[in-house]
Amino acid sequence: MDILTAILAITVLAAAFGLLLGFGAIRFKVEGDPVADRIDSMLPQTQCGQCEFSGCRPYAEAVAAGEAAINRCVPGGESTMLALADLLDTDPLPLGEDAAEPVKTVAIIDEETCIGCTKCIQACPVDAILGAAKHMHTVIGSECTGCELCLPPCPVDCIDMVPISVTPATWQWPHPEFVQPDTQKAA
Repeated sequence: MDILTAILAITVLAAAFGLLLGFGAIRFKVEGDPVADRIDSMLPQTQCGQCEFSGCRPYAEAVAAGEAAINRCVPGGESTMLALADLLDTDPLPLGEDAAEPVKTVAIIDEETCIGCTKCIQACPVDAILGAAKHMHTVIGSECTGCELCLPPCPVDCIDMVPISVTPATWQWPHPEFVQPDTQKAA
């Protein structure tokens, strides 16, 4: 009889804890991948597609899943690649020729030449261009990421990419130079 009571008590406790864990799993379910969230927060959010993904979030998810290399973010350059290598505890990868540390630029529209076709507005992934059909457009400089996606659709070539001037407000401490580790050390 004592054995039967013990088995019944353990069964009731196991069922109660199982229900509690099941409820907790449903209630406190984590939406998305936390590693992909951290990677996405490190990317420059230009949504430029130069990494061959449709934006920063799909690239972050691919890196988190191990489906993409950490050195494909052209706007982020070497500093982003090093931060991703540190986060993922992997070896840094050399950057390609097109992924050298970029010069930060902003789009400027020549308002005299702009015909108001709105093609640049449609191409801008961060809505940094203001204007209306058949009226001149302008760029919100603080919102422009310098992705250059507005250049190809412009039929009159009235958009120029201008380097952002370095002022005390925009200056940042330079990142240390990356040196590829020597894998063939003498014994």
